[in-house]
Amino acid sequence: MSDQVVSKVRELLPVLRDRAQEAEDLRRVPEESVKALQEIGFFRLLQPVRHGGAEAHPLAFYTAVKLIASACGSTGWVASVLGVHPWHVGLFAEQAQQDVWAEDQDTRISSSYAPVGRAKPVDGGFRFSGKWSFSSGCDHATWVLLGGLVMNDEGKPVDFRTFLLPISDYTINDVWDTVGLRGTGSNDIVVEDVFVPEHRTLSMMHTAKCVCPGQELNTGPLFRMPYGTIHPYAITAPMIGMAVGAYETHVGATRERIRSAYMGEKSSEDPFAQVRIASAANDIDAAWLQLERNIEEEMALAVAEEKIPIELRLRARRDQVCGSARAISAIDRLFESAGGKAIDSGLALPRFWRDAHAARVHAANDPERALVMYGKGELGIPVRDGLF
Repeated sequence: MSDQVVSKVRELLPVLRDRAQEAEDLRRVPEESVKALQEIGFFRLLQPVRHGGAEAHPLAFYTAVKLIASACGSTGWVASVLGVHPWHVGLFAEQAQQDVWAEDQDTRISSSYAPVGRAKPVDGGFRFSGKWSFSSGCDHATWVLLGGLVMNDEGKPVDFRTFLLPISDYTINDVWDTVGLRGTGSNDIVVEDVFVPEHRTLSMMHTAKCVCPGQELNTGPLFRMPYGTIHPYAITAPMIGMAVGAYETHVGATRERIRSAYMGEKSSEDPFAQVRIASAANDIDAAWLQLERNIEEEMALAVAEEKIPIELRLRARRDQVCGSARAISAIDRLFESAGGKAIDSGLALPRFWRDAHAARVHAANDPERALVMYGKGELGIPVRDGLF
């Protein structure tokens, strides 16, 4: 099934490319694009088989994301974010999964994982409130995953959990007006003192240890993969896709471009343009090949039911932040080489440039934090951050 989905994604690329400007103008991905991705089974790639999903190899998912983002950065971003959440919900207790998928296996879930919510324990669950920003694709979802701190009677945090809420429990504030990823509709989510049952919460301590209640029934290798690999790579994969899109756009334009109308010089014959293209291609390939290597190695261990060592998990995070940086570097080189057309806001290359730079500021792309963790691990210093 996963190969068929990737193949069908390729067929969708021309229409997604044509709708890229529409997504920017709407400040959200067009409904037709989301519907098309749903119909080909994209959003079920990482969904448990028990709930109608494909439970596919993660590389099939990231490959599809890369392709989508190569046509439209905003659509690729939203597809990746909404598409990775079924995997996370698969780690929740079975009752939570039933709440989400029992009536509709095409249910979509958005998120905002920053722990800005506050939860107070009560009988059977929590009273929960907060306001979150950057919930990409929330207008296309009817559930949301939200980060929050559980507070004790003294007002001190005792746990960091993810809370799963239906749309009846939250409000979407339309505030999204940005220079990049403009078509993602990453609006605010507001929750005002609602009850969240215990089964619809999941401690990040359990997530970090790869020991979660959903694994009791979702026993396949996909659900033994680390959160700190699966989720951050869902941020980097669309960025690599944006770089691919920028590269294809730039190379195509450079082949036809006349560098000097007076002299009749072709841009394709400029050696400096050739060097920039080669350097950009190298960065894109390096970013993707490292992503592939890490996912393949981790998944092989998961299939063998072996523990994924901390050294590999730290390397995966190292390569993830570096992969995002390489995607930015590639796009910057191409942008600098494109001439005056690079500043025309209606063209594809500047759109990829804006979208990638907006994606760069996502918390998962904080390079220093990930690289410090890797360096500590190499030097034998204990790594305390549970989200790697």
